[in-house]
Amino acid sequence: MYKAKAYSAASATSPLAVSAFGLLLGRRSLSGSIIGGIAETQEMLDFCGEHNIAADVEVIPIQKVNEAYERLVKANVKYRFSIDMASLKSEGMRT
Repeated sequence: MYKAKAYSAASATSPLAVSAFGLLLGRRSLSGSIIGGIAETQEMLDFCGEHNIAADVEVIPIQKVNEAYERLVKANVKYRFSIDMASLKSEGMRT
């Protein structure tokens, strides 16, 4: 689809001037990320593990995912939701 793609995983020290018209006419794509790739993510996870750093999450069973969504819409969430995958297995066993 695109004639050329450019990707940056580093931040610039100053704003970049990019011609949107030039991107469109040339069928070019420009994208970026501030989170890094797989190696950087693994390095961060290793560091957190070595230093006992953990995320604050609210673990919910899959059966309460709709309730969690409603709370999210109402901005009634203190931590990120994490679905307990064991509850998915028990949901699938029901007939």
